[in-house]
Amino acid sequence: MRTVQVVEAKSRFSALLAAVEAGEEIAITRHGRVVARLVPVPPRKAADLFRAFWEEPDMELTAPPDQPPEPVKPLD
Repeated sequence: MRTVQVVEAKSRFSALLAAVEAGEEIAITRHGRVVARLVPVPPRKAADLFRAFWEEPDMELTAPPDQPPEPVKPLD
């Protein structure tokens, strides 16, 4: 993990964010003490977002029966 001082973090914030997007963790220090960390956000998947709904016992997840197609009017 790379460490940078607050002054450097303020002047190079965009570059630090690019490094974090690439997977790097960065500790920000003030007077030699870590006061914050920049860490990448793990990617989210749709399955993770809807997992709580799928795990509900009362949730009905079966598809409705197929309906026959509607008749099509001929072109005049």
